[in-house]
Amino acid sequence: MKRCFDLIVAFLLLLLLSPVMFGLWACVRIRFGSPTIFAQWRPGLGGKPFLLYKFRTMTNETDQQGRLLPDERRITPFGGWLRKYSLDELPQLWNVVKGELSLVGPRPLLMEYLPLYNREQARRHEVRPGITGWAQVHGRNALTWEEKFALDVWYVDHRSFWLDLRILWMTLCKVVHPAATSAQEFFIVEDFTGSARKAMDE
Repeated sequence: MKRCFDLIVAFLLLLLLSPVMFGLWACVRIRFGSPTIFAQWRPGLGGKPFLLYKFRTMTNETDQQGRLLPDERRITPFGGWLRKYSLDELPQLWNVVKGELSLVGPRPLLMEYLPLYNREQARRHEVRPGITGWAQVHGRNALTWEEKFALDVWYVDHRSFWLDLRILWMTLCKVVHPAATSAQEFFIVEDFTGSARKAMDE
């Protein structure tokens, strides 16, 4: 039921939102140039890599040594607006159609985080990752990494069709009424470097 629901909803949204996505594509092309889509390898179900798609929200500015500047210095006001309303995530509907993402599930993080998870945290990959999830509607970037992973694992243990509908509704409310969302939720977080791995693995 979950996969069927994901496929139908994602396909319908792609059809309905295609004019909006084309407009956003044009705006991103004008402001950032090419490419307009940011693609990055992320771990999916069971940690299997897939290419995640998003609209670009940052420039490619570098320092004198040719290294990319920190994220907070490369994101633009327009990019921040895209993130605030989650419009940069719209291309991920194609990931859902392809079966790499679900509408609801733990957010796919970076490939280099895989060896840093303890045994419990790694359970977030027991389900297909999602565009939105239980952690996203309970604080997003305002949470610590440990709090996010605990919420992800809670979702894995309690997932159901009705819980997915609840999460989608809560996500829609946050997108439509971003003023009610804490400003901390839009912060750019530091990279995950591991947390108490030995204690929890033992």
